Amino acid sequence: MDHTQLEELKKTLQEQLETLQRDAGRTVTEMTDEKTNFPDPTDRASLESDRNFELRIRDRERKLILKIREALERIEDGDFGVCESCGEDISVARLKARPVTTLCIDCKTEQERQEKIG
Repeated sequence: MDHTQLEELKKTLQEQLETLQRDAGRTVTEMTDEKTNFPDPTDRASLESDRNFELRIRDRERKLILKIREALERIEDGDFGVCESCGEDISVARLKARPVTTLCIDCKTEQERQEKIG
């Protein structure tokens, strides 16, 4: 992978991180807003269901934020794009599709195969 491709992936990761952090802040603001007081139990249940769904999404995004930060650290350390299982280079196409990946396609395929068996 050349320097230009690495910089492009770094920029993509930074943009994703900023977007996720902005969305998380917006969610906190919306959830702490006291204007959502519904005396009707059905409306309240619907609101709680929506909030639970939103929190599940934010939890997934929180995990993605951690993966993005780890990927940015690997870029700084010079370890980005190297499979943590076999040590081979991860293809640029795979990194563009999923820049937080730590496994090459062959190792990921094998990992998923093992998960199905076990």
